[in-house]
Amino acid sequence: MNEFELPPIDYAALAPILIMMGAAVVGVLVEAFVPRRLRHPIQLPLALLAVLAALTMVVFNADKRLITIGVIAIDGPTLFLQGGILVLSAVALLLIGERAIERGGAFVAQAAITADSPDDRRQAQRAGGAGEVYPLVTFAIGGMLIFVSANDLLTMFIALEVFSLPLYLLCALARRRRILSQEAAMKYFLLGAYASAFFLFGLALLYGFTAGLGDRPAGVDFATIHAAVANSTQSPVLLFAGMALVAIGLLFKAAAAPFHVWTPDVYQGAPTPVTGFMAACTKVAAFGALLRVFHVAFEGARWDFTPVLGVVAVLTMLVGAVFAVTQTDIKRLLAYSSIANAGYLLVGVLAPGANGLSGTMFYLVAYGFAVLAAFAVVTLVRDADGEATHLSRWAGLGRRSPLYAAVFTFILLAFAGIPLTSGFTSKFAVFGPALEGGQVWLVIAGVLTSMVLAFPYLRVVVMMWLSEPGESTPTVTVPGGLTSAALVIGVIATLVLGVAPGPLLDLASGAAEFVR
Repeated sequence: MNEFELPPIDYAALAPILIMMGAAVVGVLVEAFVPRRLRHPIQLPLALLAVLAALTMVVFNADKRLITIGVIAIDGPTLFLQGGILVLSAVALLLIGERAIERGGAFVAQAAITADSPDDRRQAQRAGGAGEVYPLVTFAIGGMLIFVSANDLLTMFIALEVFSLPLYLLCALARRRRILSQEAAMKYFLLGAYASAFFLFGLALLYGFTAGLGDRPAGVDFATIHAAVANSTQSPVLLFAGMALVAIGLLFKAAAAPFHVWTPDVYQGAPTPVTGFMAACTKVAAFGALLRVFHVAFEGARWDFTPVLGVVAVLTMLVGAVFAVTQTDIKRLLAYSSIANAGYLLVGVLAPGANGLSGTMFYLVAYGFAVLAAFAVVTLVRDADGEATHLSRWAGLGRRSPLYAAVFTFILLAFAGIPLTSGFTSKFAVFGPALEGGQVWLVIAGVLTSMVLAFPYLRVVVMMWLSEPGESTPTVTVPGGLTSAALVIGVIATLVLGVAPGPLLDLASGAAEFVR
């Protein structure tokens, strides 16, 4: 009788995922068994320690390149993107854990209370915040780590749901403007469900396409799809339809046009720390998956998908830049800025060779630090009703609080791509390889839309510094220690990656090789 043998598993390579999922389960147990007053002091350090432990294991695994563990690929892009997600998540957790700016923090004390009811208005003044935020965030981080390392479409779909479902809930937990928050969560959930359905249907079509490989069994792992693209006898209609449907699911998460419509409403309605978390970390996860799918599974069909994705990239840049000009709310402005940046990132995705891959990965991390710093400033500009996000309220802010107005000006200039900021280096990192690869039309579109997008940024700068403060101009709250730390990290990273980007660019270049 043959003995049952377990398959070889490299638990050290999987440790970052296991640590985050384990911390999420422990967080759920803390919510169930620990008294309410002690939950926040336990949950925040638990989440931060888990992120730091997972990041330590990513660094430890740096020499484990080009291996697969079942449906998980451990290669350079996996380790770089997992490290980026964890570093940005640590900064986002500092914003999420802040309790000094607003009594009880940004999150509702009791989510089940009917929005805009008398009980709801009373709970806005309570000290306690929703402790379940932390296990939801750690589950989302764990799902993102799986998402960027998935080596087949089914695992990628499961990871997509693992990190999407907590985000839908987190968007509904704002302490103030509860109806707007719940509306944002409902829109995100419904549109996200449709995007997931597209992804799953595309997966089924691609499985059918891989059945034409002779003796090789059909499958949805990337190696099988790659072989089918090169050798399958099936009709290419299944390939193109499956590729399009899978791309829709991924482009939705990346906030690329025309699948971007959820972004402004969700960014505006969600609690601002959650908005920052999504703007930084979800974008890394979404583009990490896009890079793996199109550089590994569909690499042989580059001639077919490049024109279509190129049109999507140009449309995304145009939509983000043009609609940003018309915005009157700072969070919606940053939402359309995020959409435009998704278009610039798509230019990097389409750039052939390792330089496009490394430039895109660098852009994701650099943009993440800048956008977290931007939302950290947004949490500080407040009045008696909470955050003052209407642009007219920011007039004269430079006179009231020159330090934070200067910080926000620096971040906006980075978004505009001004030299000596990470925004300039990032755009150069993706436009350069695209130009070398013959994608001149994409680079021209990127440069022109960057010029258009600079206008709304500079309009905010002029409004803050050259307008007189009025009676409605809010004050800037003194930040707590956690928000201060997040803001300092974001600003320093934005400056350093603009002045001396070499080390991170070299790290990204050394990691730009997928396992196949």
